Amino acid sequence: GLTLDIWVYHTQLADVARLASACAQTTLVLNHCGGPLGIGPYAGQRAAVLQEWQTQIQALSRHPNVVVKLGGLAMPRCGFGWHEAARPVGSEVLAGAWAPYIDHCIAAFGVQRCMFESNFPMDKTSCSYRTLWNAFKRLAQGASASEKAALFEATAARVYRL
Repeated sequence: GLTLDIWVYHTQLADVARLASACAQTTLVLNHCGGPLGIGPYAGQRAAVLQEWQTQIQALSRHPNVVVKLGGLAMPRCGFGWHEAARPVGSEVLAGAWAPYIDHCIAAFGVQRCMFESNFPMDKTSCSYRTLWNAFKRLAQGASASEKAALFEATAARVYRL
């Protein structure tokens, strides 16, 4: 009856799929959208990383015991560089950059298996708490009331039995 929160990088998503298969009765919670990297050997490779990440996320979504936390993308390791900006970026910038990741997770897993997450204080290097949640609201603006309820509350309440 327990859940297992997992934080991995996009290069390890196939390992999570194998774990999900081996532990089909355990709910696995994939943190930070599956950790798409944008630093080190992945710097300047955003399109290639996105394509590989999308393929792995789609494969992982076939495991009904996996849910995904939507967030964690403001961390410097994602490679957006906002932590080095002279001025803080706004929620519209965050939402625009994150849309390919958030939208793909929701399309692959559905709102019943997705939940927005705060990754504070780690995200604080790139944006304020308010800006983060405003970005999430922008990303969910086209969702229905029931879909927003799932993304912002109901999925988390169900998964963590709150």
